[in-house]
Amino acid sequence: MVSVSSSRMFQLLQGHIQPAGHRSCKTRLVTKDGRCNIEFGNIEYGNHFAYLVDFWTTFVEIRWRFVLLLFVASFTGSWFIFSLLWYWIAKSNGDLSGQNRTDGHVQCIDNVNGLTTAFLYSLETQTTIGYGGRALTGHCAGTVALIIVQSLIGVFINCFMCGIILAKISLPKKRAKTVTFSSTAVICLKKGSLCLLIRVANLRKTLLIGSQIYGKLLRTTTTPDGETIILDQVDVDFMVDAGKDNLFFVCPLTLYHVINRSSPFYELSADSLPQQDFELVVFLDGTSESTSSSCQVRTSYIPQEIQWGYTFLPIISRTKTGKYQVDFSNFSKSVRVTTPHCVHCFETDTDQRNHNSHNHQKIGIDNLGFQVIDIHDSVDITKM
Repeated sequence: MVSVSSSRMFQLLQGHIQPAGHRSCKTRLVTKDGRCNIEFGNIEYGNHFAYLVDFWTTFVEIRWRFVLLLFVASFTGSWFIFSLLWYWIAKSNGDLSGQNRTDGHVQCIDNVNGLTTAFLYSLETQTTIGYGGRALTGHCAGTVALIIVQSLIGVFINCFMCGIILAKISLPKKRAKTVTFSSTAVICLKKGSLCLLIRVANLRKTLLIGSQIYGKLLRTTTTPDGETIILDQVDVDFMVDAGKDNLFFVCPLTLYHVINRSSPFYELSADSLPQQDFELVVFLDGTSESTSSSCQVRTSYIPQEIQWGYTFLPIISRTKTGKYQVDFSNFSKSVRVTTPHCVHCFETDTDQRNHNSHNHQKIGIDNLGFQVIDIHDSVDITKM
């Protein structure tokens, strides 16, 4: 009894535990939200200066926390540096409190008596606050030159920081967040062909002009010479019923790839699909109608996210008021349908049906005036 129960428990564990080689948590090159899972190592030290040469792109691409830190540091640092210069001028002229002043002493800056008041004057000057308590007297030429330099540098810092913040807010990848793909892909029959289907939806009412959809199949291959190519890329064409270029992206679209002899999925079957090791990356390029900025949306599918023998549920309906309604609750839902086991099976069945229909095809022309009569055996048809 113990051995029977142990054997049964082992079988149950075998059925529920997935082998390590077939886990769905496969390492991706492109995540579901479009980020590239790649890092660069052993870069020469001199190449790091290329990021400083292209400083604008570097500042736009850094994280928001560093942008805010740069924002605070640039303004605070400039105020403090110029406050030291104002303090030095005031000290050199004998304007600070505690310094011996002679009769008829002419101050360069009014009410700047120490480093704190010099910092406040620098802040008020660069931000053009102008409370009126501290001001130049106009008797020192160096103060006039310094206030011109600080004003110009302050304007430059304002323009630079405003440009970075505006550029980060208006990045095209922010528009890509409102374009979504279905979480899974399906393989089923469509218009007499075996096809791989995915769904994509634009969550905004503004269109993406000139939208184009295409895919790349990433896999490790071995050439006839024995060379192993990691992340070998193969083109995968997607289309809709109206074509594959300039999509009318006003409602969710179902894109399909025909699995034929030129398709990289031609050798797949329902049984071999889960054991495959590849990644299908799908790209959608378009131009935003409201901002005229180009954007690209990416996602990826691994074999465990491709359902063989399923099709997507319908999501578009028409209301009583005449409007078209999209039900996003069924956006990624699928239902099982009758589907051939493999492409070879489908082509064999198709050829067999075509052959049978050809054998039963009528030859000649029907005589509509001809009548069929029964001939009995008792009648002598040779009698004159």
